[in-house]
Amino acid sequence: MAVGLVPFLVAWRTTPLHDREVIDALVDPAYAGPPESPELAAALRNWPGTYYWSDEGDGRHLILTRPIGRWREAWMLHVALFLVVLLLVTSTGAVIVDALPAAFWSWSRERLLSALPSGLPFSLPLIAILLCHELGHYLTARHYQLNVSPPFFIPGSPPPFGIGTFGAFIRLRTIVNDRRQLLDVGAAGPIAGFAVALPVLWLGMTWSHPTAPVNGHTGLSTPFGMLGQSPITLLVGHFIWRDVSTVALHPVAIAGWFGMFITMLNLLPMAQLDGGHILYAAFPNWHRRVARLFWVLTIGLAWLSRTWLIWGVLVLLLSRGRLDHPPVLDAYRPLPRSRLWMLVISLVLLALTFAPVPIRQ
Repeated sequence: MAVGLVPFLVAWRTTPLHDREVIDALVDPAYAGPPESPELAAALRNWPGTYYWSDEGDGRHLILTRPIGRWREAWMLHVALFLVVLLLVTSTGAVIVDALPAAFWSWSRERLLSALPSGLPFSLPLIAILLCHELGHYLTARHYQLNVSPPFFIPGSPPPFGIGTFGAFIRLRTIVNDRRQLLDVGAAGPIAGFAVALPVLWLGMTWSHPTAPVNGHTGLSTPFGMLGQSPITLLVGHFIWRDVSTVALHPVAIAGWFGMFITMLNLLPMAQLDGGHILYAAFPNWHRRVARLFWVLTIGLAWLSRTWLIWGVLVLLLSRGRLDHPPVLDAYRPLPRSRLWMLVISLVLLALTFAPVPIRQ
């Protein structure tokens, strides 16, 4: 504990962790405010870390964090994975514009190299959405002095079995202080990703063009098949195309659609998905039951689209068969009312991006 803060405190508890020191301090009511006294505010400006207030039953607490050391990152691995995903997703973009055949085993090196530039209108916006999503998590975690890895981009199969990536993730190497931190870190990614995906989808829709129904189906036409509609794609399509029933999507619009789809998948309240973090932060006692219910619903939706079955199995594998959530350091600390807006936004984003039938072959 910094000596300069001791005169303002009634009691405090220090928890040393491998990456940081966390101090839960009960502030003397004479200095607690709000707003805090000028003397305490001046002392806090000299604190060599981050802090925030928590209003609890026994008074106002300061939650102070001071970092300990630095973690050496394997930057070459992160860069290598990023470049591999960029290559694979760009090749998918080349397939979309018919510069490459759909079957990747028929590609030659010369044809691949010449076709790659034509795939950038798909790959660059999609990679930007994924990157901003993960940076939302990463920067918020760093704000709280949490030991967190840079984004890992996950390579996937190119067409006809995939789009070249399974997304990206960051790795928290430490326990989170409380439910406030968990909510902020969990919700920051989908909000940041959606903020980029929406203009990408809108711009791509303006560059798309009407087309005839495909095998009797109307909607969003792509070389992958008909993409399913979500409320956000219906709204954007209504403002841009109004009475047009079937639209052949521009590669940028397809990237925007996949950005919305990834946002939706991550917001499902299961395991340690972003939605699982948000659910645990808001209702820790409900998490296990709600997560299991949503997993069963996800498997049930496979009746409409095989995509749900694949996602349900992946979630189960990634969570090692457990859909519950690990505890936070101080679970008793209440979630501040100032975080209600993040819960509402997360719920609205899940509703806006939900597509019951993601892809119709």
